[in-house]
This record gives sequence, structure tokens and C-alpha cells, in this order.
Amino acid sequence: MRSLIKDQSFIKWFYFGMHIKRWLLLMMLGVVIMGLGFGYFLREVYVSYTFPDWVYYLTLQFLPRWLRGALFVSASLGIIVFAVWKLNQSLLSAFIKPERNESIVDIIYNHRYLRRGPKIVAIGGGTGLSTLLRGLKEYTGNITAIVSIADDGGSSGRLQRELGVLPPGDIRKNIAALADAEPLMSRLFEYRFAEGDGLGGHSFGNLFIVAMTEVAGNFEEAVRETSRVLAVRGQILPATLSALTICARTEDGQVVRGESAITEHGHVKEIFLDPPTIQANPDAIRAILQADLIVCGPGSLMTSLLPNLLVEGIRRAMEVSPALKVYVCNVATQHGETDAFKVSDHFNTLREHLKGTNAFDFVLANSNTNAVLPEEWHSEPVQVDRTTLEGSRVIRSDVVSQENRYRHDSKKLADALIRLYYERNQPPAEPEQDAIAAADEVRQQAGVG
Repeated sequence: MRSLIKDQSFIKWFYFGMHIKRWLLLMMLGVVIMGLGFGYFLREVYVSYTFPDWVYYLTLQFLPRWLRGALFVSASLGIIVFAVWKLNQSLLSAFIKPERNESIVDIIYNHRYLRRGPKIVAIGGGTGLSTLLRGLKEYTGNITAIVSIADDGGSSGRLQRELGVLPPGDIRKNIAALADAEPLMSRLFEYRFAEGDGLGGHSFGNLFIVAMTEVAGNFEEAVRETSRVLAVRGQILPATLSALTICARTEDGQVVRGESAITEHGHVKEIFLDPPTIQANPDAIRAILQADLIVCGPGSLMTSLLPNLLVEGIRRAMEVSPALKVYVCNVATQHGETDAFKVSDHFNTLREHLKGTNAFDFVLANSNTNAVLPEEWHSEPVQVDRTTLEGSRVIRSDVVSQENRYRHDSKKLADALIRLYYERNQPPAEPEQDAIAAADEVRQQAGVG
């Protein structure tokens, strides 16, 4: 029985059965009552009317009454079950996409169970946040991604300069990560034009969001409508509704403006925003205050994570939110931003920028740090050098992707975070115990809890 519970497909069937059996029982009760009514009617006809001889054989009167009853009940149950199953298939055919191998059980599971999952707010940007969201959406539909809109490079930067819109790049990546639309639609949204006068370098998703901004009237509504079109699980919110610029003070005292310029220059000592007092998105503040779990990272420490946390409204909302707060440290250093950084260096950089405030209950760090990264990456695995950091407990877990040791693995990361959420009140594990062990039991907890 224990092995069956560990199977997620069993959990789905169990959940499916628990939520439809009451209606099946009610329907069967109605059929039984109707059958009793017909029984009274037929008995009255039977005692007041003489039937032809062939009716004797048609109604199986040569068999004992208990056997006749069992045969009729069995036949009726078979017909009812078959009819209900075909009726469900017919009613749900509008929700089952021909290109996707989805069952009715999967659809009900996704719409009923995921809707009751924990409220998770993920803060960051770039590839790291989209990686996290792809894993988390399998556990809950109550996800809010708060994304920086300071990207000034590539397609996003060109659209911002030419059309005066907020940069849509990070928003696009995270919409695609949370999308529940057909894979073809998601690939289309991420498609980037390789050539063309004015089109070369632009992604279709960026152009779609910009066009939606014109149609919807503002950027916030455009993101909301784009999410609806792609059937996003959860919501994507920009950290601010006004344009901002990331600025960096380098180790030699220079001030560099713009995310792309900061990445190219490197040797960053401090990050700050221009304007420094930009207003936070009210919806983002509301989501943080209502969250059960707040996850910051992974992603570029200086240019993806800090631009969100330096927004005063976001920082203050995190301080007062009762949610469990977790910082996900990067699995590898980033050339120019975090060269030779250990876990403690990442954490201390966050605290320094947040005016010494410790906003995190846990720090999730990668335990699988034995790989040697290619020399051309100018990167190395981030080493865990502490078990506690200014009141935050460090949790070690194998969360790195085997295919790309520079990135997190979506499933591993989501498993570790959900396990941490459900076991947050348990005493610390033994140092050698891997936090990702028994992840299947987490699915059991999430499915029945």
C-alpha cells in the first residue's frame, strides 16, 4: 500500500474518486428510488393483467427470484457506469486538447488539487525564475511570480527605447514557464526572429506583449490578458509599474547604468536603483502579504534578484509577511557579478543591500558541488561554507541540473522547496542527510494534506 501511495498517478486516482463518488452515489440513489417506483407500478400490472406465455421466458421466471434480481442489478450497474463514463468524456472533450495526452483524471486533478495548493510568491527574473516556476506549477496553481522589469538589453531594450514600453523580456520567459497551453503555443511565444529588417533579434512573445499593451491600454492589463490567452497557472506581476534603471558602483568607484552594461563591465560592488524611491506594484505587495511561502531566486544576484528587493514596498512587505521565506542560492558563480562567491557571500551581499535586514528563514544551497565546469564559462560551483547565516538555516540539497551544471533542475528544486515548506517545523536533520531524500513522500503529503 505504501508503494502505491508514493505513485503520483495513484494519488490522482484517489483524489478523483474522493471528489466524484458522492455524486455517483446520489445518482444511484435516484435510480434506485425510480426503480422502486417502477416496481410498484409493474406489480400492480402483474396482479391485474394476464400476460402471454412468452413473457414467462422473457422475464426469466423459471429462475429463483434472488438470482433474477442479481442479474438485473448487475446489468443495470454496468449500463450506468458505461453511460456515466461516456457522458464525462463527452462533457470534458472541450477541455482535452487533441495534441495532448491528457486523461479526465489529470484534468480534474489539475483543476481541483492544484487550486488548493500553498500560496507561493517567487521573486526574481531571467532564466532562474522561469526554471523555478516550471517545477512549482506541478504542486500548486496559487503561484505569483514577481519579476523585475529592468532588462535593457536585446529585444526588450530595443522595444523600450523605440516604443517607450516597459521591457517585456523577463515577463515573457515566466509566462511561457507557467503556461498550460499547447506546447506549440509555448514554443511560438519563445520564438526569436533570426533575420528581417527590424524583426531580427526580436522574440514573438515580446512583440505579442507590446501589441497587447496597445490593445489593453496598459502594460499590467497586457500581462494579465496574455496570461489568460496562454492559460497560465497563477499570475505574473511586474515589481513596479514604472520604468527604472539598475545602476552599479564598481570596485574601482565607477557608476555603470543599465543591466546589460553592468553584466559586461563586471566587478560590481553595490547595486542601486534610479529612481531610488520607485513605487512597488500594489498587487505584488498584496500577494507577498497573503503568501504561505516566499521564494527569492535563483537568478543573477545583482541584476535579477536585487532589483526586486531594492524596491522599498517589496522589501517592507517581505519584512512583515508571516510567510515562510527562502533564499535559493545559485548553483554556480556568475562571471563579473559573483566571482569566487560562496553561499555566505551571496547571503551577506543580500543583507548589505537590504540595510542589514535578515528577511529569510532558510537558505537553500546545492549540495552536489563536485563537478568541474568548462573553463570558458568562467564559473565554478558555489560551495556551502556555513550551516547557519545570521539566524537563517542553510539547507543542503542536490538541486543542480545534470545536463547543465550552471543551472538548477526544475523538478529537484521544486521537490526541495515543497519538502522544506511541509517540514519547516521539524528539527534540523543530520548533516549528512540530503534534503531531497524521500521526495515522493512529499507528494503524498501534498496530495492528502
